[in-house]
Amino acid sequence: MKKRFVYTILAVLLVIAFIVGPIWYFLTRPEPGVKVVSPVMGLPQGTDGYPWWNDSVFYEIFVRSFNDSDGDGVGDFNGITAKLDYLNDNNPETTSDLGVTGIWLMPINPSPSYHGYDVTDYLAVNPEYGTLDDFKNMVNEAHARGIRVIIDLVLNHTSRDHAWFVASRDPSSEYRDYYIWVDEKPNYNGPWGQKVWIAHSTGYYYALFWEGMPDLNYTNPAVTDEMNAAISFWLTETGIDGFRLDAARHLIEEGVLQENTDSTHAWYENFRPYYKAINPDAVTVGEIWDDMNAINEYIQGDELDLAFQFGLAEAFVSSANESNAGTALGELKLSYKLLPSLQYAPFLTNHDQNRTLSQLGGDINKAKVAASMLLTAPGVPFLYYGEEVGLMGEKPDEDIRRPMQWSADAHAGFSTDFPWRSPGEGWETNNVASETDDPASLLSHYRTLIRTRNDHAALRVGDTYAVRADNSAVYSILRVSAEEVVLVVINLSDAPVSGYSLSLEESDVAPGMYRAFPILGALDELTGLTFAEDGGFVDYIPLPEIPAYETLIIQLQFND
Repeated sequence: MKKRFVYTILAVLLVIAFIVGPIWYFLTRPEPGVKVVSPVMGLPQGTDGYPWWNDSVFYEIFVRSFNDSDGDGVGDFNGITAKLDYLNDNNPETTSDLGVTGIWLMPINPSPSYHGYDVTDYLAVNPEYGTLDDFKNMVNEAHARGIRVIIDLVLNHTSRDHAWFVASRDPSSEYRDYYIWVDEKPNYNGPWGQKVWIAHSTGYYYALFWEGMPDLNYTNPAVTDEMNAAISFWLTETGIDGFRLDAARHLIEEGVLQENTDSTHAWYENFRPYYKAINPDAVTVGEIWDDMNAINEYIQGDELDLAFQFGLAEAFVSSANESNAGTALGELKLSYKLLPSLQYAPFLTNHDQNRTLSQLGGDINKAKVAASMLLTAPGVPFLYYGEEVGLMGEKPDEDIRRPMQWSADAHAGFSTDFPWRSPGEGWETNNVASETDDPASLLSHYRTLIRTRNDHAALRVGDTYAVRADNSAVYSILRVSAEEVVLVVINLSDAPVSGYSLSLEESDVAPGMYRAFPILGALDELTGLTFAEDGGFVDYIPLPEIPAYETLIIQLQFND
């Protein structure tokens, strides 16, 4: 009798489980759709074993031109602090901020020039920008919003007004050997044919860039000691997170060989353990305007953390301009193959190059697809201030470093007084205020791209595979991280693309059928994708037609 009762109870429970189980699964199963994978929260910490900077998007700021808080026509530290919420408000529920998680400040030291690349004191801030306390407050407020801060470190040279150089003009001074002085002028010029030996009444001094920037002599250990003291000061006293190294390849000359010398590499090999001992998480990014073989020598593990990839920047702009994906994909494949994994910094333009929108003939759609290539690319992307709202400008340098365009108010909302340089062309419409609520604006596109990158590990630290398209206007890459597969497809042309297909020879993606979900772009029903045993696929068509200048970012989920 007891056995029959037990069996009856078990039978009832099985029936209940049979009925309730599917209902419970139906009610609690996750909705199909895009999954956020390892989002960046607060200060980036790193994903899949990569360092924090691979979770970051950096924003380059010329302090003089960003925001003037005191009405003197010159931007300042407090002006940056006032605009930090524009860069990142540290609230994942809002979409009004840009979402960057790092800023690079062009030189902040005292200098006789407007640009600051001829430093007169490595242990002080430019008084036009505020006080050291103002700077420290800005750093603290940035950190509170999930933004790390790096500053320009001008290692190669000082200003001729620096106290060291003024003293060095006396042959008997202890500072004479801080610079490169000779009695007889050597019979050679600089690496691009320029005059580098400058005559003075007490001899000739070496100045790679111009006579107002005499090169430091790093064969003198005292110079290294001075610079180490500066590095220690900024890392410990102000709490910054690293340095951008100006003219990194020109540090130590070996006679007529004036760039990428063995002596320069040896110096950086000693430099790295010094700054890492102070802060193991400090980052260095080098300005090495050279080919990938030269770049690789600096970032392969024992010198710098990152280097800018100038070739990739030029390729992105060229592909956007010419509606031809081949240029960008070719450079991207070489970068990924020849440089250390993700340890390079792509960008579009910086303070030494004509503005992106000017190079693209003022075409906002071309600027959008250029941004799409940059912000889905491997590495650590850097964005020059104002590119996100379409600042324009061509050399001279002052015209590519004009004030930020905040609004259509007087002086573009940058200052209450006449700024140090007038705003550039188109400031009345290309500004933050006019674009912020427009979903079709360049600013909205940048915000969406950065937020998407922050939300998806594959776009930050995923392996990269160039996908072959049978239409030259279609740019496509596959990004694959430990937990996510994302396909990027961009139509670089001004016409819809149909009759195309995508193929990939091989990848590390597990074979099988994958469902496709739109992270960004056209919301039509996407076609699923089957990966073969080698991780490749053939003749995939995610959408029958890709609209003009459309960016598709597609998450591929294994169909289990």
